[in-house]
Amino acid sequence: ALLFIDLDRFKYVNDSFGHRAGDILLQTVAARLRDCVRETDTVCRHAGDEYVIVLSALRDPAEAAIVAGKVLATFDEPFPLENQEVRISASVGISVYPEDGQTTEDLIRNADAAMYHSKKNGRNRYEFFTPELTAPVAERLVLANQLRRAIERNQLALHYQPQFDTAGNTLLGAEALVRWHHDEHGL
Repeated sequence: ALLFIDLDRFKYVNDSFGHRAGDILLQTVAARLRDCVRETDTVCRHAGDEYVIVLSALRDPAEAAIVAGKVLATFDEPFPLENQEVRISASVGISVYPEDGQTTEDLIRNADAAMYHSKKNGRNRYEFFTPELTAPVAERLVLANQLRRAIERNQLALHYQPQFDTAGNTLLGAEALVRWHHDEHGL
């Protein structure tokens, strides 16, 4: 299994205490994460405030949830930082080989999608990847590509919609709207 971990609101630590303090926090988090796993597992910093844990030789995907619970529990304790204590949390996404991906890239992408779902559902929790999580992303990509073509094909038209004060029957202004003449969906 692959756990994708993102620190919740890490930017506030950098903004409040500075980047040096943020770096110390990242190192402390890494040390705590290593304490959550076996020697055969891998913990690495992926980018910024993101970490990846690779759990090897799992007998059951539920074991990944146990580790994710341990990871979240490590954030229950405050982090000593610049003569103060800082409390932060993390959001975790889990993907499982081979069901959720055959390559490292697929597993990371899918665990990342699960992590964002975790953040969207309140942070400080873990979520397993499901194929439904990537559907909105794919739909936005298709829509963005269609919109680029709409601009090239001159399918967008500017319309003005008046805004009236119904009590005094006076024109207050106008709202500018862009309408899309879509090939399949119409206006």
